[in-house]
Amino acid sequence: MIEQALVSVENLAFVSALRNSTYMYPLVNAGHILGVALLVGGIVPLDLRLLGLWRKYPVMVFVDVLRITAAIGLALAVVCGALLFATAAADYARSSLFQAKIALVVLGVSNASILARMLKRQDIRSLPMEAPMPPAFRAGAVLSLVVWISVLILGRLLGYF
Repeated sequence: MIEQALVSVENLAFVSALRNSTYMYPLVNAGHILGVALLVGGIVPLDLRLLGLWRKYPVMVFVDVLRITAAIGLALAVVCGALLFATAAADYARSSLFQAKIALVVLGVSNASILARMLKRQDIRSLPMEAPMPPAFRAGAVLSLVVWISVLILGRLLGYF
């Protein structure tokens, strides 16, 4: 039943047009890559700051700017990724690499949400800039780096397997 639904998605007119387009598929793929770049490009510097780099800059400067960049990147990556998924939905759904990638994306977004709530709850602005971040923040940053780098690797591997 799920397989039939996925094949139905693949057979939608706009999905077939996307899959067979000389220009649209590469543009959607580029949109997905741009989204991933904005997402990871926003998350990595923030994680590194939580781990202790660039201590002369307040954490909230990173949070205020980079969470917006990461959120826009996530939205773009999800929209474009869903379109790419639709072009071969049944094959992707069966792929253990794809399943692992999606599970890690969910974990990464959950971790980011938890870190955001922790940042709101604990008054980070009151910590001296040179002070190390609390262990929970550092642990969340390490998890974030591992998860998002793994998502990147799995995403690239999908194109080869």
